[in-house]
Amino acid sequence: MEQHASFALLEKINSPKDLRNLPPADLPEVCHELRQKIIDELSRNPGHFGSSLGVVELTVALHYIFNTPYDRIVWDVGHQAYGHKILTGRRDSFCTNRKLNGIRPFPSPEESEYDTFTCGHASNSISAALGMAVAATLKGETDRRVVAVIGDGSMSGGLAFEGLNNVSSTPNNLLIILNDNNMAIDRSVGGMKQYLLHLQTSEGYNRLRYGIARRLNRWGLLDEERRKSIIRFNNSLKSVLVSQQNMFEGLNIRYFGPVDGHDVAALTRVLHEIKDMKGPKLLHVHTVKGKGFRPAEENATVWHAPGCFDKETGRRIVADTNGKPPLFQEVFGHTLVELAERDERIVGITPAMPTGCSMNILQQVMPQRVFDVGIAEGHAVTFSGGLAKEGLRPFCNIYSSFMQRAYDNVIHDVAIQRLDVALCLDRAGLVGEDGPTHHGVFDLAYFRTIPNLTIASPYDEHELRRLMYTAAQPGHGPFVIRYPRGRGSLSEWRCPLETVPVGTGRRLKAGTDLAVITLGPIGHTAAQAIARTEADTGCSIAHYDLRFLKPIDEELLHEAGRHYRHIVTIEDGALQGGMGSAVLEFMSDHGYPVTLHRLGVPDRFIPHGPVADLHALCGIDLDSICSTLRKILTDV
Repeated sequence: MEQHASFALLEKINSPKDLRNLPPADLPEVCHELRQKIIDELSRNPGHFGSSLGVVELTVALHYIFNTPYDRIVWDVGHQAYGHKILTGRRDSFCTNRKLNGIRPFPSPEESEYDTFTCGHASNSISAALGMAVAATLKGETDRRVVAVIGDGSMSGGLAFEGLNNVSSTPNNLLIILNDNNMAIDRSVGGMKQYLLHLQTSEGYNRLRYGIARRLNRWGLLDEERRKSIIRFNNSLKSVLVSQQNMFEGLNIRYFGPVDGHDVAALTRVLHEIKDMKGPKLLHVHTVKGKGFRPAEENATVWHAPGCFDKETGRRIVADTNGKPPLFQEVFGHTLVELAERDERIVGITPAMPTGCSMNILQQVMPQRVFDVGIAEGHAVTFSGGLAKEGLRPFCNIYSSFMQRAYDNVIHDVAIQRLDVALCLDRAGLVGEDGPTHHGVFDLAYFRTIPNLTIASPYDEHELRRLMYTAAQPGHGPFVIRYPRGRGSLSEWRCPLETVPVGTGRRLKAGTDLAVITLGPIGHTAAQAIARTEADTGCSIAHYDLRFLKPIDEELLHEAGRHYRHIVTIEDGALQGGMGSAVLEFMSDHGYPVTLHRLGVPDRFIPHGPVADLHALCGIDLDSICSTLRKILTDV
């Protein structure tokens, strides 16, 4: 790959060992080149932009001070790991980032030994890193250091607090780095944000305390119990002197900072000073999301993942959408405003995704009726349950793959009480370049077994609006609506808001030789495949839109079971336990002699790449469906 002349240092770094051979004076230039490399590549091959720019200096400092990969660095979420990838042997392949068969969108141990743990969902780094630190102790690896890097947005997740609680009570030498940029994807919210914004400590005080601790250790006067007692006394004294409580030190976690996260010399110095300290410790680093690229600094939400752009002017290259159908997310956002205008009981809840799920549309009109709870999916569901218990109509919008973390909350806090909560599952199905941590393919299977749930998926934008209106009516109990990322099929998407009879599907097309049953927007691909196959073979194929997975339309299935020997089910979700399984169970329970052909996501994790390519991998693209239909008709 051709390298720009300004990458003179970076092109010599094939591993962190090469970085560590450089003199400290070269590190600012390495940071400059690394930042420019990220800007160059992402301007033409889109990805998560602002997060990686914000941690360039921190990334360089970590790999300079720590002996990676023997020392473990655990990234949280992984949005910020592009600099890490470039420094750890993937510089020349970084141009394949997020492409099919290219390097992965997030850190993965399957890709590199430097990627110590799977990333993609927030708030898991502290727990995973603590496990590694304890394992190192139990294995006698006393020289192995473990670092968890977590953002302030991820700190709002419950798992982060569970990890901190365990860190405080389990012997370990873990270093937690809190990357505080006051952002998740949108602006960080909640009390933790305000707490971190004002948290201070004395650099001189920490140096003095560290010096005394080293002397006491050398003299054999500082065992673990005495260390904890001294820390508790010091914390109490400092709280009195500065009139401020420090939550981390209250948990017996040594706190250092805040430190300028864009001063690589200061970062390397602090990391060198604290890396061998015994006991858990936290370094608080202030960074700017999008640092070094002015448009990203000024509008971090848009530049979280901006698509292609002109790196010289900062102009985003946006495709012309005139005349094209809207995104499902946009239809959701505008329809929610219409519903809220009609019914003052309707409120919106999102876990840190107001822009991504388009709840920001309601937020702009009725800010008092939208609640961004931060990265806390379980809380979002239970909070919605509490709202519903008191008579409100919450629409809780959570990406399908993130809803997995709220599974117990749906069962225990919503379904058992049959509360009227609309659970809107955005990004359902295969989502593309974000890969296996983000594919929303399991929701049909994991929700289908829960009593009292209604589960639906709209065929198009009109159906989404009608299902939302139906979900807003009282008495249905929890109502799940799943829909994919991306555009629908109708340019004229507005339609009258009217209810859909719960548990009813519809026959879209009659046929005599074969029946196809679909759920959701994948039905459009099936309709095209049916038309092409009929033109090629002269056969007649029926098409049913199931619309509801639960309660399932038994009358529709009885009709299909009585009239067809071969039935094909097609879903953008996991085959194991999904819609096809439900139809198979029905046919078996009622003794229909049907041969069922199920198409969907197979029992493996699907990689990253364009959605069309992933559909082809799973056999649910147009050509694959046509091939399946022709084979069945030939064999009949």
